[in-house]
Amino acid sequence: MAKIVFTGGGTAGHVTPNIALMNRIRELCPDTEFHYIGSNDGIEKDIISKYPEVTFHTIRTGKLRRYFSLKNFTDPFRVIAGCGDAKRLMKMLKPDAVFSKGGFVAVPVVYAAEKCKVPVLSHESDITPGLANKLSARYADKICVTFPDTLKNLPKDKGIFTGTPIRKELFSGNADRARAALGFDLKPVLLVMGGSAGSVAVNKAIRGNLEALTAQFNIIHLCGKGKMEVGLDTSSYRQFEFVSEELPDYLALSELIISRAGSNAIHEFLALKKPMLLIPLPLSASRGDQILNAQSFEARGFARVLNEEDVTEETLLASIHQVREDSHAMRAAMENAENSDGTETIAKMILKEAGIE
Repeated sequence: MAKIVFTGGGTAGHVTPNIALMNRIRELCPDTEFHYIGSNDGIEKDIISKYPEVTFHTIRTGKLRRYFSLKNFTDPFRVIAGCGDAKRLMKMLKPDAVFSKGGFVAVPVVYAAEKCKVPVLSHESDITPGLANKLSARYADKICVTFPDTLKNLPKDKGIFTGTPIRKELFSGNADRARAALGFDLKPVLLVMGGSAGSVAVNKAIRGNLEALTAQFNIIHLCGKGKMEVGLDTSSYRQFEFVSEELPDYLALSELIISRAGSNAIHEFLALKKPMLLIPLPLSASRGDQILNAQSFEARGFARVLNEEDVTEETLLASIHQVREDSHAMRAAMENAENSDGTETIAKMILKEAGIE
């Protein structure tokens, strides 16, 4: 029986791929014992608590910021304390392997695993590694990457292009069920996703174009918490703050997607072969990773990119029409994409590191 520790936190994107991997590993090796190391107040605890078969452990952790904050004076000590917490857990659990999805909570875990001679695999979602994964890289035996472009930023003997783990439930969507639930006619469906917080610029441009867009499309608009606008819903336009259980059905129904360019999300669209218009977070709101993600997808023929500072009602409408015109070529490029779903490859790598071939 294998005993595997997973870690990662800070955002759902650091946690849900781990769940996809655990589900696949359980299918391949049913008696595997799973443990998850996260922070006490992070989103990872809330998500993993829904999986009673996974034992959750907490460590102290801090964030190493590149900007001024009073917490910069205390968080380094929390990271050091977390390393001690993680080493005690490694000695207690004696896992066969550790898999890290990133985030600052993962840094003490991979450090402790390396010191306790436990094999470590990590995964980088974006083209350029974030600070946490840069710190963790020296302790990992292998680093799985989502983009082939990332390999040039890693030691040659560590980086492996695997793609990203994809949630299995996304492939089980039912388009007919979604169409009936939404009350849509047979026009093609445009899905708009602005991230969990929504995008003011995208929301404004979509709503300013509703008359023109709903003449051609049914629209599912995930506009973000607190960003719904009363009185806009029609038989061709439905808005939601966010959706969860319905998302696989809505994705199955959608012909085109407008989205931010977070790595996990756009690779899910890639796996589902959905043509997309990407509007990445600007540099003013990020370290630029979404811009690079979007540029890579456009260069590989999977998407078109519209920068947020260029979003107007006119440019958005023109870009949507361009994606629709290019949709057949985009789907063909996606069909030929290498490693669009990394779940199987990474799951088998973890089991191999754990001594199970």
